[in-house]
Amino acid sequence: MSKNFYITTPIYYPSARPHMGHAYSSIVADFFARFKRIDGFNVFFLTGTDEHGQKIQRAAEKNNKAPLEFCNEISKTFKELSKTLNLSNNDFIRTTEKRHYESVQNLWNILEKKGEIYLSNYSGWYSVSDEAFYLDNEIEEINGVKKSKTSGSPVEWVEEESYFFKLSKWQGKLLDLYKKNENFILPRSRKNEVISFVKSGLKDLSVSRKSFSWGIQVPTNKDHVIYVWLDALTNYISALNYPNTKDSLYKNYWPADVHMIGKDILRFHAVYWPAFLLAAELPTPKRVYGHGWILSGDEKMSKSKGNILDPLEIIDQYGLDPLRYYLLKEVSFGNDGNISKEKLISCINSDLANNFGNLCQRVLAFTEKNLSLKVPKPDLFNKEDLNLLNNFTNNYKNLIDYIDNQNVNLYMNFIVDQMFLANKYFNDQEPWKKKDNIKRLSTIIYTSLELIRKISILLYPVIPGSSLKVLNIFNIKEENLNVSSIKNNDFLKPNQKINKIQILFNKININD
Repeated sequence: MSKNFYITTPIYYPSARPHMGHAYSSIVADFFARFKRIDGFNVFFLTGTDEHGQKIQRAAEKNNKAPLEFCNEISKTFKELSKTLNLSNNDFIRTTEKRHYESVQNLWNILEKKGEIYLSNYSGWYSVSDEAFYLDNEIEEINGVKKSKTSGSPVEWVEEESYFFKLSKWQGKLLDLYKKNENFILPRSRKNEVISFVKSGLKDLSVSRKSFSWGIQVPTNKDHVIYVWLDALTNYISALNYPNTKDSLYKNYWPADVHMIGKDILRFHAVYWPAFLLAAELPTPKRVYGHGWILSGDEKMSKSKGNILDPLEIIDQYGLDPLRYYLLKEVSFGNDGNISKEKLISCINSDLANNFGNLCQRVLAFTEKNLSLKVPKPDLFNKEDLNLLNNFTNNYKNLIDYIDNQNVNLYMNFIVDQMFLANKYFNDQEPWKKKDNIKRLSTIIYTSLELIRKISILLYPVIPGSSLKVLNIFNIKEENLNVSSIKNNDFLKPNQKINKIQILFNKININD
């Protein structure tokens, strides 16, 4: 029986230049997608751009462009970002695509026919920047400007005719969903936050706007456009060819296994989205994971504060894999994490250059000089050899569990420990002093090569480009990777020819 796995990132508002939050969500989702593939799953990984709403319309007008022309240009930037970040996404959806329009209007028709949507009038606070409605108790005034307490974005008072979704009706059903599926929202702190919000009482949600035109029209009333979040969230099923529920993509991949999102859009994904689906009698996703923000120092990055770290600039200067490694290792997953060039350089030097890169260089250089770049035939493994090799077998189930429960840091900690132990092993065994004992020397080198192979397979989802360079030593190709092979202690065959390797990571002078 085939195993399927569907993971999504949020589809991004196409700003002129991607920021570190875009990079982080995408890299994390790619990490899980790549691991699941080498664990034998058929993976569908989705990203894209959210291109409707008042915010987009205003930005287009500011640039003297039609909204679609504006979106075409900006969306291209995000498609290129997917390549720059070496993402393995299967699809890139735009909410301006015909397939998406059909899905959204179909979902609307279902909700309207079921009596879940009604026409009334809206008056309240609205943030164009967040494309979100806020209650009075969610607003604060700072220097004469009313803002959202959660996002800090300015809000404006809106009064207009609007369709409403009967969100209040689904309060009990949502609480039942959270109770029956205890891991529906992760991490736990986010789940508690959502439950508290829902228990405080849900009000019906305005799901259309009449004051602007850039969006998907309400099928039964062309004067209204569908609220951008009802529109945008539907991308997760429109990419699977909904409303054709007999389509193989929909049948194989819905419900999604994980919606990977930033915590600032948790309410839309963990409250509104499952409520829409429950009302339409469609399956809800299996999990919503709300990760933290990437901070600059102790503050959220923002244009107004001038503290934005541009992922593209960092990649240009330090490389993609170092950035991926840093974000996955150093950020406490689920919590806010900060990034600084000093910490990034330290991570590159200590973990990637001194630890992993140095291990590969030393073992390969020794093998070239003393064993003609061939895998030696091991003799009897001693206790220390076996302990190291068997660490991977003994922890295999734990590693799978870490991935299934999004415990990124425990997964990374295991890899870092193995890199340290492998280096220590090579140093302590001193093969350069055992040239008169070829059997022991061969066993040490064989063990070291196997450790490099196993570590590189686990590093593949983290730093795929660098990992594949190392695996090429053994002529292991990406399409043949299987994580279960780390349980094998004799994967490498004696006399197998191995390849040289270039320096993987150069040490960086912090003063450069």
